Amino acid sequence: MDTLLPTSTAVHEAEKPNYNNNLAFQEKDVDAGALFVLKSKGSWMHCGYHLTTSIVAPPLLSLPFAFTFLGWTAGILCLVIGAATTFYSYNLISLVLEHHAQHGRRQLRFRDMASDILGPRWGRYFVGPTQFAVCYGAVVACTLLGGQCMKAIYVLANPSGNMKLYEFVVIFGCLMLILAQIPSFHSLRHINLVSLILCLAYSACATAGSIYIGDSSKGPKKDYSIKGDTENRVFGIFNAVAIIATTYGNGIIPEIQATIAAPVKGKMFKGLCVCYIVLIFTFFTVAISGYWAFGNEASSLILTNFVDNGNPLLPRWFIYVTNIFTIVQLSAVGVVYLQPTNEVLEQAFGDPRSPEFSPRNVVPRLVSRSLATASATTIAAMLPFFGDINSLIGAFGFIPLDFILPVVFFNMTFKPSKRSPIFWLNVTIAVVFSTVGAIAAVAAVRQIVLDAKNYRLFANV
Repeated sequence: MDTLLPTSTAVHEAEKPNYNNNLAFQEKDVDAGALFVLKSKGSWMHCGYHLTTSIVAPPLLSLPFAFTFLGWTAGILCLVIGAATTFYSYNLISLVLEHHAQHGRRQLRFRDMASDILGPRWGRYFVGPTQFAVCYGAVVACTLLGGQCMKAIYVLANPSGNMKLYEFVVIFGCLMLILAQIPSFHSLRHINLVSLILCLAYSACATAGSIYIGDSSKGPKKDYSIKGDTENRVFGIFNAVAIIATTYGNGIIPEIQATIAAPVKGKMFKGLCVCYIVLIFTFFTVAISGYWAFGNEASSLILTNFVDNGNPLLPRWFIYVTNIFTIVQLSAVGVVYLQPTNEVLEQAFGDPRSPEFSPRNVVPRLVSRSLATASATTIAAMLPFFGDINSLIGAFGFIPLDFILPVVFFNMTFKPSKRSPIFWLNVTIAVVFSTVGAIAAVAAVRQIVLDAKNYRLFANV
């Protein structure tokens, strides 16, 4: 069987039942981003590793905090709706991609899908910039969270130490700088397998730690009432929805499917099944155990609750191990979300006519990726309150990309009858999440305004 090279959307790639005779061919305008970063060599299992790393990430440790705005019933209901809706919408994107691939036009990027289905302006001016903001924002958030976890270990080990948060952010950024040089998305498959194991490990640790503290006299008195007046409660609900949407968010489904070797039919569904088995175990156990143990005192990162005023509520070694698992997985998550940036940089500065590892391509790749990683690290160090900004990015980015556009793409591609249930289900999802996204964006802006008085560059928080 001939090896199928990834191509840009200008390259037609036909998938036939008897694909032993398939030919992959490139037009003269094939770009280096698709050719070198989005290599189509992976299996459905590799796809499962990529999906799990991009979705089941340390932001899940903020789910108990989201529950503090929602309570038990609404919190669990939002988790179930988020899981069902994203699993459904990600499958819709996959079906649309498979449909176009079978008709000789394999789309490798989110902006390619938007350009082909909605028109070039949608891809160039909305979907492309939105996806870039979401993914690069995720890189910044991972770098900041990695630095915070490093600082948590340091403070616990050396309470009188004087190292600042931004110093740990820079250390984590150096790790990211090394991983950023991995050439292609497909090259991350082994790292993402380790990432899958690590997310199970720290989720189990977070769950066990919460249950231990909640079952002892060390934890706070359990109070599940929702704090604040009516206005704060209402905006808190939409902040929580934005947190949950960001936690379930992906934003790179087409790029992940692009790593699968042809024929792609059915492989993405298997990968999603792997991902969501892990997701259900981790999201629900961490959210329920964390909220049960700490109630409305749950912190924005549940690991913070394991230390009370500098006094560990669990054995120190347990807290160290949990944070180390989290830090290592954050590096994998960060480099996964760096791939769309790498693809854009490779497209801009790479030469598809030269070998991938020729000096002509290696030098600009090294320089551009290093600058992108250094910029993300600088932003994370300067803006340790980036979590507020990330909520805004989630509302404006993850909700459109992962909840709204998939159903729109499906209806426009397959044109189901207006009398069919699937048409109206998709319309309902689009309308409901458009409304939720708009209100969540307002809530995120409000939170930024409220917290602005505490903002300070390079703050040691």
